[in-house]
This record gives sequence, structure tokens and C-alpha cells, in this order.
Amino acid sequence: MPVSLFICPLCQSPLQPAADTWRCDGSLHPKQTSHPFDVARRGYVNLLPVQQKKSKAPGDSQESIDARKRFLNHGHYAPLQELISQKMIELLSNDELIDKQDSKTVNWLDIGCGEGYYTQAMAQMGSDVIDTLIAADISKPAVVELAKVSKIAGRLWYQPRKEDTAKTTAVYPLVTSAAHLPLRPHSMTGISSIFSPILPEAFDNVLMDGGYLIIAKPDVGHLATMRDALFDDVREHDSDKFLQELAPYFTLVETCLVSTELTLSAEDLADLMTMTPYAYRARSEKRQALLAAVETVAFSTEAKFVVYILQKTSV
Repeated sequence: MPVSLFICPLCQSPLQPAADTWRCDGSLHPKQTSHPFDVARRGYVNLLPVQQKKSKAPGDSQESIDARKRFLNHGHYAPLQELISQKMIELLSNDELIDKQDSKTVNWLDIGCGEGYYTQAMAQMGSDVIDTLIAADISKPAVVELAKVSKIAGRLWYQPRKEDTAKTTAVYPLVTSAAHLPLRPHSMTGISSIFSPILPEAFDNVLMDGGYLIIAKPDVGHLATMRDALFDDVREHDSDKFLQELAPYFTLVETCLVSTELTLSAEDLADLMTMTPYAYRARSEKRQALLAAVETVAFSTEAKFVVYILQKTSV
């Protein structure tokens, strides 16, 4: 049996995937207890123990996920999706890095994957670029959505590969905590964190030496006109504040900027507000006034993003 990429979230013993139930071997448990984790009908696996939950239903709500799906499916953030895919292809064409791995396979972790807008673009690259794509989020409703789409596309890890789709990337949708990743140390070739938590030690632990970290964040001026309409006092995004925390583990390789002009209907604007923290930070009367104004005239704003590419410092 090949060495598993996964470890048990309860006892850290090796965890072996199977089509019906994932099971650890219990080798690191004091009583050699084996822990089972059932595969859901949709194809995802819940590896989030109760003790790692900070609420009954952690992560994004179904309402937020539905809004994000509608908004992103209209292509508003497509330039960012395309840039991330392009950079990943460039990085993973680096044969020297791949040759350092015993298995010569590329294992990529998309942390905080949400409903999978960016994850699906990564999966579409095929196994010529990524062999195994682990899509992880603490929100169960988000992972359910991602697993559903992946299953329809025939990309789930347990689905048999048809002859004409032999180069399909295997997608593993996981409900899990970013702070307690159920992954074998140094098993990942790369990690993407797109508007998601930055956890330097956790990333360092699962990433191989020389592996890549791609981080996408809102840039200064992101959605400025919308924020001006919603808040009396607008605080700018401090996009690079986490770079100092990453410095002991990672070297900054490249910084990319991408922006796109948005012309939004009232429905698009409502979805944009719902999928962002502005949904609960802005006063209700401010939100309603903005939406009322857009009923007659489309709303214009600019989405501005910064993408950081870092490489793990070799020991």
C-alpha cells in the first residue's frame, strides 16, 4: 500500500483513503485505536473533530456560498482566476523541484477553497500539472458544493478514470481546520490561500522544501466606491502585513497585481455584499440605500487584487 498523504486528525496516525470509509492504522494512538471517517454520498470527507470546532457550523454559511457562486459564475473575478492558474503552470513546470520528490507527483493544497471557483480552474489543468488536488475548508456547505461539481466532472479521487480522461487531476474535498491540517509533513508541492487564513507554521509543516505558496488578497483600493458608500470611515486593506510572519519560513519570489472594472446590477451587488464581510459590518440602512440606488443605474467599482508567490526556504 502506498504511503498515504493523510494523517488522522485525532491521533496523527497514517490515514488511508478508501471509497467508503477512510481509516487510520492507530499506530500513534496509545491504545492502537483505529479511527474511521465515512465518505459522504457527495464524495467529501469530514476530518474536522468536534474539539476543533469553534461553533456549531463553522465557516461560510450556505447563503454566503450561494451568493459567491452566483457572483463568480458571472465572471467578475475571472482575471484573478486566470492569473493564479497561469502562475501555477509556470511554477510547476520547474522540473528541478518535482525531481526532488520521491514519487515525482505534484500534490497541491487549496486551503480555504470555499465552493471551489479557483479550485476547479486548478483541476482543469489536468495531471500534467497537478496529480492530486486537496481542497480544504472548514465550511461543510462549501465543501459539499465543491464535491458536487467535482463529481459531475468526474474528478473525485475515487472515481474511475476513463481512458480519454486519464490525465484528470484527482480532487479530494475535505472538511478540516487550516490550523490542524490532516496531511503528512512535507507532502505538499504547493499551497494556495485565496482570501483565506495565513498560518505560517502549518504551511511550513506540510510543504516540501522548495515548495510554493500562492497567496491572493484584496489590494489597496479594492471595491473602493462600494466601501465608500457603505462606511463613514473606510479602512484600507493592509495587503502585505503577513509577509513578516512568513519570513522565517518563506522567501518572496514575485508580487503580481491584477485589477478589473466591474459594472454590477442590483442582484450582482447584493451577492457581492453577501459574500464579503461587508454583509454584517455595514449598517443595514446603508446597504439598503445603496441597493435602492442601483435599481435604476448599474453600479461601477474596481476589483483590485495582489498575488504573492513565495517559496519555502530549504533547510
